[in-house]
Amino acid sequence: MTSPGPEDLVVTQASLDEWEVVRGWAADEGWNPGPSDSVSFFAQDPEGFFIGRLGGEPVSAVSVVNYGADYAFLGFYLVRPDLRGRGYGITTWKTALAHAGGRTVGLDGVVAQQDNYRQSGFELAYRTSRFGGIAPVGEPPTGVRPAEASDLTAVTAYDSGCYPADRPRFLESWLSGPDHRAFVRRIDGRLSGYGVIRPGRDALRIGPLFADTAQDARALFVALTGEAAGREVAIDIPGTNAAGVALAEEFGLTPSFDTARMYTGPVRPFAGERVYGVTTLELG
Repeated sequence: MTSPGPEDLVVTQASLDEWEVVRGWAADEGWNPGPSDSVSFFAQDPEGFFIGRLGGEPVSAVSVVNYGADYAFLGFYLVRPDLRGRGYGITTWKTALAHAGGRTVGLDGVVAQQDNYRQSGFELAYRTSRFGGIAPVGEPPTGVRPAEASDLTAVTAYDSGCYPADRPRFLESWLSGPDHRAFVRRIDGRLSGYGVIRPGRDALRIGPLFADTAQDARALFVALTGEAAGREVAIDIPGTNAAGVALAEEFGLTPSFDTARMYTGPVRPFAGERVYGVTTLELG
């Protein structure tokens, strides 16, 4: 009996409920997604999630989430392990990528796949490393407090300077998601950084961690890990931010794997020196 080919794959947009199977695949790959991440992802672009099916059974997935008119982010490029190497992934990829239209597309891909991504027009911008370990016990920092609803406007404005696109819908959901803990730091009334920590399957995930200075980032990091002392935490740090790497090393976190941030074209300038921790590898 002939195995189904790529031409037999049916690729359609996925609902939030349907995406749960993909989140499970991502967890099995060791990506450590959060149990409530998808709600915030879909808040940004509910039409940006695609599943490929054979005979109605999900076998592949890609997300291409649009941010405004100029930028999109690709993630969750997955094929069920027992069906890889048959063309299902690239078929799903091409269908999903069309959702971005003429936007520049970013992704955080495993380093080994760089050449494949380059064939689709992606070019390397920088490397990102996941650091993990046991959350430290630290002194309560000064100037840091839990984020409140009244902080949303300031956090959204601050975030826009640290990311290639505005993302208010995503942030409103991300800051208040189930079991998400968000902190802000204010100096003389001015916001100088914010961060979020949330559950994952294997470790608590920190992201984003955006801050003006290493001192601001350190204070936020201590606050974020304060309630998680003795538990596993993980944070994804751009290799371009030496101060971010030094912060992770100061608290005994060690790198486990790298990803490659790649773009298909130019992106809006943003303050990369403020990015001490990426929000999420799935949505940038």
